[in-house]
Amino acid sequence: MTKSDLIDVLCETQKIPKGRAELLVQTVFESMEAALKRGERIEIRGFGSFELRSYRPYEGRNPRTGVRVSVQPKRLPFFKVGKELKERVDAGRLRQPASPKILDGAPVSAPVTSTGPITDSGTTATSEAGPAGNATRATA
Repeated sequence: MTKSDLIDVLCETQKIPKGRAELLVQTVFESMEAALKRGERIEIRGFGSFELRSYRPYEGRNPRTGVRVSVQPKRLPFFKVGKELKERVDAGRLRQPASPKILDGAPVSAPVTSTGPITDSGTTATSEAGPAGNATRATA
């Protein structure tokens, strides 16, 4: 979900103009940002909490060149999911039936391996990207 999607949902559910919904969402996000800048913790019951984590300076390495670099101290926001949200998301996952995988137009219910899903004939499907990048073939 994007910020725009959130604005659209707010418009539809609350029957308010898009401009007003955009202002409300922007105000909430700006308020949260300002609270974190002040070092405050944000707790939304049933959803989760945001807090700042401080990191000390350290010597790092550029992974591409291997050159040592000095990393400055920083404060980064950290989100911890609430118990209720965690339970609701997990319960929603269990209720939704999984859609079958499609291989060459036929549903495949076999597990997916590191080389691709196993077809009903016992062969492994591997990706052979063509111009569209989505063709598959079965190998023995």
